[in-house]
Amino acid sequence: MKARDLSVLLGVILIIVMLVVPLPGWLLSVLILLNISLALIVILVSMNTQEALQFSIFPSLLLLLTLFRLALNVSTTRSILSEADAGGVVATFGSFVIGDNPLVGFVVFIILVIIQFLVITKGSERVSEVAARFTLDAMPGKQMSIDADLNAGLISEQQAKERREKVEQEADFHGAMDGASKFVKGDAIAGIIIVLINIIFGLIIGMVQMDFTFSEAINTYMRLTVGDGLVSQIPALLISTATGIVVTRTASAGNLGSDVTAQLLQYPKLLYIAAGTIFLLGLTPINFFLTTTIAGLLGLSGYILLQQTRVKEMPDIEEEEETESSSMKSPENVVNLLNMDPIEFEFGYALIPLVDASQGGDLLDRVIMIRRQLAIELGVVIPVVRIRDNIQLNPNEYRLKIKGNEVAFGELLLDHYLAMTPDIDDDSLEGIETKEPAFGLPAKWISEDSKDEAELTGYTVVDPPSVVSTHITEVIKQHAHTLLGRQETKQLIDHLKENYPILVEEVTPEPLPIGDIQKVLAKLLKENVSIRNLPIIFETLADFSKMTNDTELLGEYVRQALSAQITKQYVNNDLSLKVVTVSGSVEKMIAEGIQQTEHGNYLALDPDSQQSIVKTIHEEAEKLSLQEETAIVLCSPAIRMYLKQLLERFLPQVVVLSYNELEPNVQVQSVGVVNVA
Repeated sequence: MKARDLSVLLGVILIIVMLVVPLPGWLLSVLILLNISLALIVILVSMNTQEALQFSIFPSLLLLLTLFRLALNVSTTRSILSEADAGGVVATFGSFVIGDNPLVGFVVFIILVIIQFLVITKGSERVSEVAARFTLDAMPGKQMSIDADLNAGLISEQQAKERREKVEQEADFHGAMDGASKFVKGDAIAGIIIVLINIIFGLIIGMVQMDFTFSEAINTYMRLTVGDGLVSQIPALLISTATGIVVTRTASAGNLGSDVTAQLLQYPKLLYIAAGTIFLLGLTPINFFLTTTIAGLLGLSGYILLQQTRVKEMPDIEEEEETESSSMKSPENVVNLLNMDPIEFEFGYALIPLVDASQGGDLLDRVIMIRRQLAIELGVVIPVVRIRDNIQLNPNEYRLKIKGNEVAFGELLLDHYLAMTPDIDDDSLEGIETKEPAFGLPAKWISEDSKDEAELTGYTVVDPPSVVSTHITEVIKQHAHTLLGRQETKQLIDHLKENYPILVEEVTPEPLPIGDIQKVLAKLLKENVSIRNLPIIFETLADFSKMTNDTELLGEYVRQALSAQITKQYVNNDLSLKVVTVSGSVEKMIAEGIQQTEHGNYLALDPDSQQSIVKTIHEEAEKLSLQEETAIVLCSPAIRMYLKQLLERFLPQVVVLSYNELEPNVQVQSVGVVNVA
C-alpha cells in the first residue's frame, strides 16, 4: 500500500482515538495547528481550480475534516473541564481575543459564530442545494446536446463518451455536495453547543470541584472556551467558504484569482467613477487626506489599465493575422483538408428549419433513430452523419454524399405534404407533381388544407421530415457495404471477441485476415443480408475457411448458414413464396460458362445469351411488381453467385436466392421460368 493511502487510513484511526482517549496538551496544540493548515490548503485549492470536478473529492474530504474538527472539540472540551488546560494554542488564542475584558472577548467570539452559522454556512448549504437541483434538471438537455453534436459530426464517438461521463460526474458531484453541506451546518450548530457546555459546566466544575472564585472561574474558563471556539471556528469558516467557492465555480480558463481580477477590472473607465465618488466623500467631515489618497490610487489604476488595454489591442490583431497566415502555410493544415466524412447531408437555406430545434426541427433526433434502427436491422454501426447547410444548393434542395460522392438528392417543400397513391391516373387532387425520392413513386406536393381530402381519397400523406428521413435510411441501406471498411470490421470483431474469444481466434488473423472478413461481410450487406448474427457467420467461416479462402464462396456458405434469417426476410406469414425459377437448360448454360482462374471464378457467357437471360428476368420481375410482389429468382446453389453477378448491373433490385437459403417448410410457388430462346 502506498504511503499516501496509509496516511489517510492512519488519520481516520487517529480521529476515532481522539474521541475516546485523553490527549496531552502539546499533542492537542499540534493537531489544532494541523487542522488550521488543512483548512487553509482546502480553501487555496478551491480558489485555484478551474471547474468543480477538478476537486471532485471535496464532499468526502469535507466529511473527514468535519469529523476531525469535532473530535478535536471533544478532546479540548475534556481537557478544559478536567484540567482547566487545553494546550498552548488554545490559551494563546483565548488571551489574544479576550485581553483584559472577558465580556468583550466573548461578544467578539459570538459575532464570529453568528457570521459562520447564519451567513457562510446557510449560504453554502442553499447554493449546494440549488446547484444540485439545476444540474439534475439540465442533465437530459446536456445529453441531447451531446447526441446532436455527435450526429452533426462536430465531435467523435470518444469525445461524446467523455462528455457523457462528465455530465454524469457533475450530477454525482453536486448531489454529493448537497448532502455534504449538511455536515457543515451540523458542525456549526455543534460548535455553538460545545461553547455553551464549556462555559456553563466550566463554571460549575471550577467553583465546586476546584474551589475557584466566580471571578477566577469566569476568567479561566471564558478564556479557554473562547480560545477553543476560535481554533475550531476559524477552520470551519475557511471550509464553509471553500464549500461556497467550489459549488459556485463555473468552468473557466483560469483560477479564481485571475478570473476575479480580470473580470472586476475589465472596465477601467469605471474606476474613474469610483475615484470621483470617493473624492466627493472627502468634502464631508470625513478625513479629506484619506479620501483624496484613495481616489488618486483608483484614478491612477484606471489610467494604467486603460493604457494597457489600448496597447494590447493592436498586437493581438497582428498576432492573429500572423497565426492565421502561418496556419494556412503549415503542412498540418493542408493534411487536415484531406479528411473526408463518411456520410454528409447538405441542404439549402430554406430547409434550415428541418435541423433548427428552436424552429421545431427534429432531423438530428431522427438521424439518431436511423442509426439505431440500421444497427438493429443490418448489424453494423453507421458512422455519424455530418449535417450542414450549403448556399450553393437551391433553397429547397438537399443531397446526400457517401465518402465524398453524391449518391442521392431531392427537393422538399416544408409548407406542403407529400401525397402518394398507386393510382397514377388519379388527377382529382390538386398539387405539384413530383416523385417520392426514396422509391421513385409518383407523388404530389399538396398544401395543408388538402391533407384531409387526400387521406380520405386514399393517398398516403407524409410530412417533409419523414420524407427525407426515409430517403436517408434507404440510401444508407443501399450503400452500407461501402461504409464497412477494415477499421469498422475490426471494431465488430473486437466486440464479438468479448463474448466469443475462442471463435474469433479460430478465424482471424489465421486463416482469414481482417480484409477477407470485411469482403465477406460487405458481400452480405450488398445483398441486404443483415450481419448482426456474427456468431453464426464466424462459425461458418471457421468451418469452411480451411477448405477455401475465396471470399465469394465463403459468402455463399454464410448465406446458407443464415437460411432461417433469409427465409424470414422474404417469406410471408403463411410460409408461401412466389418466385421465378431458372430452367435446367439455363442453369446448365451458366454452370458451363463458369471460368476458373487463379484470381477467382467468373461467368463468361456470350452477349446474346446474357441479354436473353436478363430480358426474360426483367419481364418476369415487371409482372411481379404489378402484383406488388418482390421480384425473387430461385436457382441452385452452384450458380446463384454467378447469376447475381450477371443481374446486379442491369437489375440490382432483383433478389436471387438458392434452394439452400430457404427453410424446408417454405411453400415455393413458381410464377415464371427463365428460359433462353
